[in-house]
Amino acid sequence: DIAPGLARDYYGFLGWLGHIPAVWRQLREEAEARREAGLATLPAIVGYDADGQAVRTALANVERAGLRGRVHIERRALADARPVGERPGLFIVNPPYGERLGEATALIPLYGQIGDTLKQRFGGWQAAVFTGNPELGPRVGLKPRKTYQLYNGPLECRLALFDIAERAPEAAEAGAGEMLANRLRKNLKNLQRWARREGVTNYRLYDADLPEFAVAVDVYQGERLWAHVQEYAAPASIDPARAGRRLREALRVIPEVLGIPPEQMFFKIRERQRCRAQYEKLDRQGRYYEVREGGCRLLVNFTDYLDTGLFLDHRPTRARIGALAAGKRFLNLFCYTGAATVHAAVGGARATTSVDMSRTYLDWAERNLALNGHRGRDHEFIQADCLAWLAAESARRRRQYDLIFLDPPSFSNSKRMERTFDVQRDHVTLLRQTAALLAPGGLLIFSNNLRRFRLDAEALPELDIRDISRETIPPDFARNPKIHHCFEVRRRGDGR
Repeated sequence: DIAPGLARDYYGFLGWLGHIPAVWRQLREEAEARREAGLATLPAIVGYDADGQAVRTALANVERAGLRGRVHIERRALADARPVGERPGLFIVNPPYGERLGEATALIPLYGQIGDTLKQRFGGWQAAVFTGNPELGPRVGLKPRKTYQLYNGPLECRLALFDIAERAPEAAEAGAGEMLANRLRKNLKNLQRWARREGVTNYRLYDADLPEFAVAVDVYQGERLWAHVQEYAAPASIDPARAGRRLREALRVIPEVLGIPPEQMFFKIRERQRCRAQYEKLDRQGRYYEVREGGCRLLVNFTDYLDTGLFLDHRPTRARIGALAAGKRFLNLFCYTGAATVHAAVGGARATTSVDMSRTYLDWAERNLALNGHRGRDHEFIQADCLAWLAAESARRRRQYDLIFLDPPSFSNSKRMERTFDVQRDHVTLLRQTAALLAPGGLLIFSNNLRRFRLDAEALPELDIRDISRETIPPDFARNPKIHHCFEVRRRGDGR
C-alpha cells in the first residue's frame, strides 16, 4: 500500500499558482500513514537468483524503494528454493528465454526443474511463470489454470498461472536419469573403442535403447564435441507430463555423460515426416561447424534444419563410393549437401555431377567440395527436379557415368516437382532411367530409407542387382537394421 512516487521530493504542480500546499501536505501524511500500516502487515517477500550481479542489482533496487530490511534477496539456485512463511504463498519466476535454438535447448532442463521444484516443495501454493519463449513454457510440465499473452516490446510473451496440488511426483521417476546415464556410458565405452579403431568421429551414441527415453543422440567431433539430440514424438497414449519429465532428465544427463556444456547440445523433436519436410528450415542462424569423415572435411548445421546435413547411417556407403571413385565420372542424384560427392572427389574421381532441386543444398554441396580443395569445371552442380532431369537425360543418352549414387526420398509431392514421387511405386522406372546413364561396366549404388521397401527385381530383368544393405549398416546403427536399404546395380552383360 505504498503510493507511487511517495519517495519523490518535487512535482511540477508544486509551482502551479492554484496549488494549495496544506491539501498536498494532508495527502502526503495520509499516504505515509498508509505506507507504515501496510509495512506492518507485510508478508515475507524473498527473492533468489543464481547470478551474483543480479542479486546486487536487486538489493540496490530494494534500497532505492525504501524497503531495506523488508525484502530479503540472496544468491541461491532454483534447485535450492524453499517455501517461506507458515501459509501457502505465491511463487513467481521469470526464467531466461533462450533467443537462439541452441540456447533454448540448454534451458529445457531449467524449465523442467521449475515444475519439479513446485511439485516437490510448493504444494498448495500458487505460481506464475513469465517467459518470452512460448515454446519453452510447456516444458514446465504443469497444466496452467490461465495463460495470458503479453508483449515485452516486440517480443511475444506468456504469463502462465498455476495452482500447485498437494502431491508428490511419481515414484517411478526416481532413478530414471541414472538408468539413462548408465546406458550412455556403456554405449560410449563400446563405441569409442570401435570409433578409434575405424577413425570414426561422428556417430550415433543412443537410439531409443530404453523405451522410457525415446531420443536419438548423435555425437559430432570437430573443433569441439557436439551432441545432436532428437526426440521421437510420444504416442497419444503416453502421459505428456511424464514424457516431459523423462525428456528433461535426458537433456540433463546427456551433457554430463559427454562432459560438455549444455550449449554444445542441440535439441529437436522428430515427428513422422511427409514429403521433404526433413529438409525444411527450422531456424535461420546459418551457423556451420566443420567435422571430418574418412579424410573428408564436411560442414554440418545443428540448428536450421531437422537433419544436420550428414546422414550418419550412410557413412559406409560414402566410404565405398570413395574407394571406387578413382578415375571415374561420378553422378550424385538427390545429392542433398554433397557428402557423397566429396568422398568421390577426394577418392580421385575424374569428374563429378551433383543434382538436386534445392539451391540451398547445392550451395552447401559446393561449399563442402571447395572445403576439400575441389572446384572448377570438372565438378558440375545442377539445380533440377531429379525425376524430370533423369527422364530427359535417359532419353537423350548423351551423358554417361562410371559410378552413380541414387538416394531418393521415400515420398515427395513438392510443388516444384512435375508429379508426386513414391519410392516403392516408382523405383522400377527410376532405376531403369538411371541405369541408362551408366557407362559400360558402370556401377549404380541405390539407397533409400523406406523401412518396408521391397525391390521388384523381376520387373528389371536387364539389371543385375545385389542387396548390400547388411554391408552398409554401421555398428552404431546395428540396433536399427532397417535404417536404410542399399543395392549395387549393373546392366547385365557389362561384367564386374
